[in-house]
Amino acid sequence: MDLKVKLFADGADKDGILEMNNNPIISGFTTNPTLMKVAGISNYRKFAKDIVKYITDKPISFEVFSDDLEDMYRQAIILRDLGENVWVKIPVSNTKGIMTYDLIKKLSSEGVKVNVTAMMTIDQVKEVIPGLAEGAARHTAAVLATATVLAPNTAEGLAPITATVLAHIAAAVSAQHTP
Repeated sequence: MDLKVKLFADGADKDGILEMNNNPIISGFTTNPTLMKVAGISNYRKFAKDIVKYITDKPISFEVFSDDLEDMYRQAIILRDLGENVWVKIPVSNTKGIMTYDLIKKLSSEGVKVNVTAMMTIDQVKEVIPGLAEGAARHTAAVLATATVLAPNTAEGLAPITATVLAHIAAAVSAQHTP
């Protein structure tokens, strides 16, 4: 299996993002509400609108910040409408442990480019992939999901399951493309 790796810069510093945009090894960008808070950004929408003016030829992911699924949906639509290259990061669950599988499926079916974040298990991957496969952005959404960060959970770094999870994602994506 030939997996192509793309590097996405993660941050919320406008100057840093613009500098990295000139680096040919950077394929796109991602940020989240926590990084924006640390960077002192108080108006998320204004920041996102501003960055999209400069980043026009690479994907950029902005994450919803609500914990309520209906608000997540509303925010996702607002973020999607910022530009053709905008991806919407949806966590696989909210802080209450409620899984967002149905929301991911709905957004994907409406053509939202979904970047599923905080996937930690193979079971989560197996639940997410079919929802992405039904959407208009099926191929690209599923592929971007493979780039989602899997949080370290051992003192040595990423858990050994990381490679297995990525292999399952790759297999699921491949199966979706087989006639």
